[in-house]
Amino acid sequence: MQIFVQGTSTHAVSVIPEMTVQEVRKTICSLEQVPLDDLYFHYAGLPLEDDVVVESLPNLATIVATGKLLGGKVHGSLARAGKVKGQTPKVAKQEDKKKKKTGRCKRRIQYNRRFSTAVSQFGRKKGPNSN
Repeated sequence: MQIFVQGTSTHAVSVIPEMTVQEVRKTICSLEQVPLDDLYFHYAGLPLEDDVVVESLPNLATIVATGKLLGGKVHGSLARAGKVKGQTPKVAKQEDKKKKKTGRCKRRIQYNRRFSTAVSQFGRKKGPNSN
């Protein structure tokens, strides 16, 4: 049985079905010259445990060998992402106000209010809204 291990370069490794992943890892560590603790195997996007038997993998399977990734702090806190939007109160949308008429249209309305539709009354005019 043969499997491919993709690390810094791709290695074709002949294995017997009873071999475990740990034994394959030791072989690859000696080829890649990497410490055993720093090398991890993944197959089909999932990490392989050391006690898994190679027989469970299909023939000519490609295993990806990756190194240990160092963790650390993320610049800025992801816990505070969206803080301003979350604490801003939701305000209902206002209804649109009609805009004031200007120019010729305003003068036309003013003329109609004062002269055309105004009912002539006796005495003093009381105000603009007293038609």
